[in-house]
Amino acid sequence: MTDHVPAEPTGRIVLLTASHRVAPGLLSWPAWQTLRAADRVLCADPEHPQLPYLREAGVEVAQEVPDAQGLVEACAGGRTVVVIPGGEGDQRLTDGLARLAGSGRVAMPGLELLPGSYDLPGARLLDLVQVMDRVRRECPWTSRQTHEGLVKYAIEEAYELVEAIEDGDREELREELGDVLLQVVFHARIAEEHAEEPFSVDDVAGSLVEKLIHRHPHVFGDAEALTPEDVSAHWQRTKAVEKQRESVTDGIPLGQPGLALAAKLAGRARAGALAVELPRGEGIGYELLELAARAEEAGVDPEAALRAAARAYRDAIRAAEGVATP
Repeated sequence: MTDHVPAEPTGRIVLLTASHRVAPGLLSWPAWQTLRAADRVLCADPEHPQLPYLREAGVEVAQEVPDAQGLVEACAGGRTVVVIPGGEGDQRLTDGLARLAGSGRVAMPGLELLPGSYDLPGARLLDLVQVMDRVRRECPWTSRQTHEGLVKYAIEEAYELVEAIEDGDREELREELGDVLLQVVFHARIAEEHAEEPFSVDDVAGSLVEKLIHRHPHVFGDAEALTPEDVSAHWQRTKAVEKQRESVTDGIPLGQPGLALAAKLAGRARAGALAVELPRGEGIGYELLELAARAEEAGVDPEAALRAAARAYRDAIRAAEGVATP
């Protein structure tokens, strides 16, 4: 009878990854525990951003990563080897490990992928800012654009977003939101180059955060708002104090579509409890003004209502032509 000889422990390989969007050194507690307990920590990239922080924490890192066979042998006896990816040989190493495992001739160590840090919500916005910066510097067309020259694109993208919402097309909605976001990032990047009053996308976002917090004391403070009407009233009061406006009409862009402009004016007058009679006169303009005011009072967006009716009219025209509706 032959005595059973227990197999030698094969150890484990830990691939420690970290998001490039998170500051180096900000690793999870499990990652630090694994690094401190490992028998060896390997990294082939001498310029890896994590290295200074690991050394500062007392983690010894060898500046080499053996091939797949050597890595398996390094785990013999139950040892744990942590590999920090980042070198050019990462793909060759993982391919080599896969081949060894598939051969069935090698007792493979355990292979574990350990994320050392995770992207926070909004992390891809950092990528967007970096890409926009490079495109602004290197693209012949983009590098010449100005705020004024991009105005028409901002208007077009806003209308295309409205169309995607009204169509209920989720894929199109996501794309059009991206196009609108591009306009914001593009303008903010151009603004960085202003000689006297530069600002960045961080300044834009920072101002927006402050505004949202200040105008939502029922969320971030002690105020109460039980209904959407309460929120709207507080919002308008806060804006009036912030802007120090003399009139409820201040801040209404006169360049917006006519029906939307008329409804906005009527809404401001109603919110301010101003008993202002609609001007009377001859012509279709005054009739449209009255319709827009009626729509606003009834809680109907006159622009959206007209677009819906126009779409129905378009469909009727196409039906008369024998053309299918898209």
